[in-house]
Amino acid sequence: MSLKNGTVEADPVLVEIVAGTLAAIEKEVETSIGRTSRSPMIRDAHDFRAGIHDRQLRKLTGRSYSALVHPVVRDYPIETMNVGDVFFHNDVYLSEGGIGHLPDLCVTVPVFAASPETGEPRVVAFIQAFGHHDDIGGAVPGSMPSAATSVYEEGLMVPPIKLWDRGVPNESALKIMTRNSRMPDSLAADLDAECSACLAGARRLGELFDRYGVAAVEACFDAILANSTEVYRREILSQIPDGTYVWEDYAEHDGVEEPKLHRQRITLTMDSTRETPLVIDFTGTGPQAKGPINHCGDYADGNFLKKWLAPILRNLAETPERMAELDVNEGVVPLIEMRFPEKGTLLTPVFPAPTNARTFVILRLLGVLAGVLAKATGGRMPADQETIRYTGVYGTDLDGNPYLMREVLGGGSGGRYYADGEDTIHVVPDSRNLPTEFTESRFPLRVERLGLALDSGGPGRYRGGCGYEKHIRVLRDAHFMSIADRSILSCWGVNGGRAGRPFQVTVDPGGPDEHDVDALADAEPLPAGTVVRIRTTGGGGWGDPLDRPVEEVLRDVAWRKVSVSGAREDYGVVVLEDGSADEAATAVLRDEMRAARTGDEPFFDRGPGYALLSGGATSNEFDVL
Repeated sequence: MSLKNGTVEADPVLVEIVAGTLAAIEKEVETSIGRTSRSPMIRDAHDFRAGIHDRQLRKLTGRSYSALVHPVVRDYPIETMNVGDVFFHNDVYLSEGGIGHLPDLCVTVPVFAASPETGEPRVVAFIQAFGHHDDIGGAVPGSMPSAATSVYEEGLMVPPIKLWDRGVPNESALKIMTRNSRMPDSLAADLDAECSACLAGARRLGELFDRYGVAAVEACFDAILANSTEVYRREILSQIPDGTYVWEDYAEHDGVEEPKLHRQRITLTMDSTRETPLVIDFTGTGPQAKGPINHCGDYADGNFLKKWLAPILRNLAETPERMAELDVNEGVVPLIEMRFPEKGTLLTPVFPAPTNARTFVILRLLGVLAGVLAKATGGRMPADQETIRYTGVYGTDLDGNPYLMREVLGGGSGGRYYADGEDTIHVVPDSRNLPTEFTESRFPLRVERLGLALDSGGPGRYRGGCGYEKHIRVLRDAHFMSIADRSILSCWGVNGGRAGRPFQVTVDPGGPDEHDVDALADAEPLPAGTVVRIRTTGGGGWGDPLDRPVEEVLRDVAWRKVSVSGAREDYGVVVLEDGSADEAATAVLRDEMRAARTGDEPFFDRGPGYALLSGGATSNEFDVL
């Protein structure tokens, strides 16, 4: 450590030590939560994440994304905090944009170290964890009513409160929360796990300050964030040509009105001469929905949304390996200016608009940013993906106790300019589907198939990744729930690539009562013995599918990712009974398919569902370069 112009200059070796320690503590907190929590969504599906923030409320770690400390400090100034305090909140509208829906419960623990001036303990950082919990009350099990028209229907709202005071839990607050939950035991256990893990993380981080001193560690924090800012400016934003680019995409339904195009638009302006070079303007985004697909994104100057969207920028790195090395921390925030439309839109809803299915908006925004960057860079971005949807079965078990088996099933990612998309990925870091053994041992269910959804990946020179196909048989009368989008609109393909297959849920497939279930459903009845089939989305394709090498198509057929008919219709490859290609017939078919094109095809392929909601149009004015 040294002084420069009266300020502490970080030692480069210590910077590496501090960065490694922060990553280790974040991982330790998450590991502790995963091993001590009780609910399937937290313990098994891993739908939670931790974050470390400094006393300036800046996010220091970048392996995962987390909520914000801003609402806690707003209501409980730093100077009033004590060692052993734990703060809690889940109120969407009082979270400064860090909480998207009420099942996301957030705990925050201040970190203390001795002040260099007085020797007294003072707040120097924060450890935070938030995750998606089983149930926090509301109209339906799981606290995600698909037809909600008010946030009051979605569960218990808790603004920032002090859940632990100097190490003593607030038993009254815990009683209120667990009383409002249909799963009180798992909720109590999960909260205890999260509070304990964050308190342990705070002690570990406090040791770092004790060892090296507050001034030295805070100088390292500054250096870590400054380095991130410089890397993104030099390596990432430099790949975007100066100019203004516009693109939009849509959610398809809100659970209340008939399906329609709920528009989300980004006007991206890149000006490399500005200190804040990237402007993301959401003007043109559609009006606030009556149903629960709204997202409160316009708080704290869009601080949460900047860090949520920034991972898309990493696709502009020079190599995939370099992309994987880049974290998203507070260092990206100074590079991005966000401009929001007036109150009353999908991104600027007015209380008490419902928000439980806000994933339809925040996931789509990832795709809108990818799409507008694809226009700016001539296609150097992946095609679209949709990798969060909530499905579940609930009822009573053999002992007459209520259960909820809910999971977040992923989908295929989009094809890229250098590789196929990945199969069955989950956008939440480290999250996963529920293990079959766990599901069958805990619930009156049988998982009869879990594999890849055939032909779900969008055709392209680089194929989109495949989604899941999962068959669940209920052993007792039960109900099925679904909170999902992309059942009409597909994940779009880019630069000649085709759209992937949409989401689909079918009850009694192949049986006398076969029927599809709406993607937004709260209580689809399932008589004992019924099978429900879930097929999740495939990613969009990248590049002309007729340019895909024949041997790669044959490999996909052998791996049961593409059917024989799909090989012919989507790729122009004629597959013989022995699994080889009829080369002559393939050459003729591909020539015929190319000749049938008009030459006016748009840069983006939205799939057949778009025409159903657009009045017959297959593309819009922004889909061409």
